[in-house]
Amino acid sequence: MKKNGSFKGLLPLIFFLVIYMGTGILSGEFSSMPLLLGFMFASGLSLLLDRPGEKTSLDDKLEIFSKSGGESTIILMVIIFMLAGAFYSIADAMGAVNTIVNLGLSVLPTNALLPGIFIIGAILSFAMGTSMGTITALAPIGVGIAEQTGISMALVMGTVVGSAMFGDNLSFISDTTIAAIRTQGVGARDKFKANGLIVLPAVICTLIILSFLSTGNAQIGTYEYELVRIVPYVVVIVTALLGWNVMTVLGAGIAVGSIIGLVKGDYGIVELFGFLQRGMGWMQDLAMIAIVVGGVVGLMNYYGGIDYLLEKVKSNIKSKKGAEFGMVILVSLLDIATTNNTISIITAGPLAKDLGEEYSIDPKRTAGLLDIFSSAFQGLIPYGGQLLVAAGIGKISPVEIMPYSIYSYFMLVFGVLAIITGIPKFKTNKTK
Repeated sequence: MKKNGSFKGLLPLIFFLVIYMGTGILSGEFSSMPLLLGFMFASGLSLLLDRPGEKTSLDDKLEIFSKSGGESTIILMVIIFMLAGAFYSIADAMGAVNTIVNLGLSVLPTNALLPGIFIIGAILSFAMGTSMGTITALAPIGVGIAEQTGISMALVMGTVVGSAMFGDNLSFISDTTIAAIRTQGVGARDKFKANGLIVLPAVICTLIILSFLSTGNAQIGTYEYELVRIVPYVVVIVTALLGWNVMTVLGAGIAVGSIIGLVKGDYGIVELFGFLQRGMGWMQDLAMIAIVVGGVVGLMNYYGGIDYLLEKVKSNIKSKKGAEFGMVILVSLLDIATTNNTISIITAGPLAKDLGEEYSIDPKRTAGLLDIFSSAFQGLIPYGGQLLVAAGIGKISPVEIMPYSIYSYFMLVFGVLAIITGIPKFKTNKTK
């Protein structure tokens, strides 16, 4: 049966964007409207709507909402979010985060401060899978370096933010990676290959520019570290590269980190349980948002909103390149509106998957492009959590940091070039 698109089906999303952006503009703080509350309001509106010319009972709408929000992909994503939070909490509690930072600073060449900061942040964010955690850990050290060397605080904070977005985009356990691979049905290792080939030139260009901007007039010093404390990160990276399931990867990392922490006396068994719960608590809000967004998108699809959007996007798409530009523009706009690259991927993912199937775009490439563009804009918007945290620690305006998030700009540049050139190319396995 032919599906009929309807603009009415987009009203929940439009309503969310209006109240979220409107509240931010009126209050001067885009965090004034919590994402979960905004989507709850949108879900309320979605339950009041109906398909054109039809009448659906509230019970049936709730059934659609519940089934969509409880769809297997979303529930698996929620579980993975919980495990990722638990891993980061354990890694933090047993000193793995501080060890990574101190190890990097101990071997950091004094004549390559900014490239060194970027490399440390990239390694840290890749291992932890969280840009916010990386900024929180590295920004205070960046403040000290800026004060000691006279390098612009905005430049140092921009370097920290850029390095954090590296891992947010590429890490096997990043929530954006999880969202991208789950919505496109690909493996983390395959997505990493496609994604990495596109952003590798961005990393090289960033390091070259930072090397010219680095003054190298400081003695950084030696910091204490124990190599055994980075073993949980090594386990996560190695098992992920071996192609293990992401849940198994996180489980292994949590187990190894927990054992090392217990042996080192960082916590007792009861405290360990508390740290595990703490980490899962950090991800509960994001997990609930994913479920509610799934329900709202399910009703939007039922009302014809997704088909309407597809029809409008497709009407202006005449080629594979056009389809790729369409999906990245959509995910970028959603990220700018919601200040959350994970939610933007979850929201845009189904549409991107449809476009990929329509124009024979390899899902690995689709997942990579969605993650690249959403992460790049997340590292640039001044009202996003990443720049707000960095600005707060550096005691400057987030607007001052924007021009210096160099890596984020290069991600966009090479993302666009990847679409224009069609590189990297993959053989698409067509399935019925």
